Order: sequence, then structure tokens, then C-alpha cells
Amino acid sequence: MIPNYYLQYFYGTQHKLDEQKAWPPSRAEVVMEVEKDLLREYADPNLIEPPDDLMKRGGAYYSTVATQLLNAHYNDLGETHVVNARHYGAIKGWPEDWVLEMPCRVDRTGAHPIPAEPLPETCFGLIAQVKSYEILTAQAAVSGDRDLLYQAVLSHPLGPDADQIEGLIEDLLVTNRQYLPQFWKD
Repeated sequence: MIPNYYLQYFYGTQHKLDEQKAWPPSRAEVVMEVEKDLLREYADPNLIEPPDDLMKRGGAYYSTVATQLLNAHYNDLGETHVVNARHYGAIKGWPEDWVLEMPCRVDRTGAHPIPAEPLPETCFGLIAQVKSYEILTAQAAVSGDRDLLYQAVLSHPLGPDADQIEGLIEDLLVTNRQYLPQFWKD
């Protein structure tokens, strides 16, 4: 199994929290400021090269990866790219309708999962817990069911303690009310 950058948050949670608390300003604040500058630069119709500020944001190479992916699809290249796709049994033991981030062969007809070796037992718990969170979150978002949303947040391995969930949910829903009207039964 190829380790994923984000696993450090699951297997070194306290270290990552301490590290991030020591970063004034936060990554979100830095990204928001850089985004503001980038949008100002992108407003220039004469801009033909990526702005230098793009490198400050993090994830600067996503545009390259996205272009390569589109090229593989459009030109029917059959290249391997890591994408989120329904795995259709490529990983034994997991429901076939689950969408997973995994290597796929990409051609004109889409992304085709590459069968993988069975995952080590140590991976099952974390993947199942995060997938449960994803499924419950999607169901809650579609239905506007606050109980499902509570269950979703409770199921996330990095989520808050049970006694903090109601406040978090309320903050999220109030902040994003315009995008989540289904949670408001006015």
C-alpha cells in the first residue's frame, strides 16, 4: 500500500494539531490571502504564464495533473491516473459501489479501476470509518436530516467529542445556510 500524505493526520493527530496551532497565521488564512492576490492577477486578460503566487498556495501542481488527466481522457491514451472512481470490485471485500481514490486506466470511455492486492487488515478500520462518514454525510446533505449529520460527524475518526458535535453542526449549518437550505425547516 502506498502511504497517503493525509494519513499523518490520522496516525499523528496530536502532533499535527500542535504543529498547526503554532502556525500563525493558519494555512486557511494564508490560502485565503493568496487566493485574493491570485484572483486579482487572473483578472488580467494578458496573463499567459501561471502567477508566481500560485506556488505559495500549496497544491500548485493540481493544474498540471488535471491537464494530464483531461489529455488522457480526450486523446484516449489509457494512462494510469489516481482518481476518485467507483471501484467495481477492484478491491476485494469492499462494496462494489464504493467510490475510492485509486489508480485507474483513463481513456476516452472514462476511468477504469486497476485491480489491487487485498488491503492489509490494518487498513480496514480506518477506511471503513471514513467511508461511513462520507456516506452518512451525503445522506444527511441530501435529506436535511440533522440526526444523520450528527451520526456522520460522530463517525469521523478526527471528529470532535460527542459533547461538542451539536455546537459544531450548528456553526457549520449557520455559516453555510445558503448552500444547505434543506436543513432549515422554516
